[in-house]
Amino acid sequence: MAPCPSFAVLQANETIGADYRIRVSHGRSGIAVMAIHGGGIEPGTTEIAEAVAGEAHTFYSFSGLKPSGNACLHISSRKFDEPLGLDIARRARTVITIHGCRDTKAITYLGGRHHRLKLQIKQALTAAGFAAVDGLRFPGTNPKNICNKNRSGMGVQLEISIGMRKRLFEDITRLHRKRITPCFIDYVHALQCGIEGVQNNNQ
Repeated sequence: MAPCPSFAVLQANETIGADYRIRVSHGRSGIAVMAIHGGGIEPGTTEIAEAVAGEAHTFYSFSGLKPSGNACLHISSRKFDEPLGLDIARRARTVITIHGCRDTKAITYLGGRHHRLKLQIKQALTAAGFAAVDGLRFPGTNPKNICNKNRSGMGVQLEISIGMRKRLFEDITRLHRKRITPCFIDYVHALQCGIEGVQNNNQ
């Protein structure tokens, strides 16, 4: 199924609360952690983003709620124009987006224009024992990418493989994603550590 071209098209054909949901919580760090393909679109990304954001960072999630066929709710990172999400990104000093890819190997691909933050997250993940590489397949460097639509014009895009996401939950299906594993805690902590250095330097 082809991705949705815009939020206007999605809104005209889908029902909020039944087909999709938007969730937000506000932090004071100036950093926004966003899962624009959450819920059934790229399972596990909402839960990861919310945990990483914690109380410090702003959290945003656009989640698919359909029993199946959530791919029709996928608006690409370059075209994502849901108004609340756009406003959060534009107000943030920087944005970190959490995505999911289909690789069965447990790995995280890092893209985006914020090279320092990207490097620090990569180093933190690697130090914690997680495979993390530069996202040549998912560069995330286009200025139109939602991760870069912030005050600095630089953000980070994480593409977390299905192999990695399955390690974070006892069961990645919709009904059981609240059952996280110890690996989830370690992974989220590593991401937070990677973010912390840039946050403390206010860059």
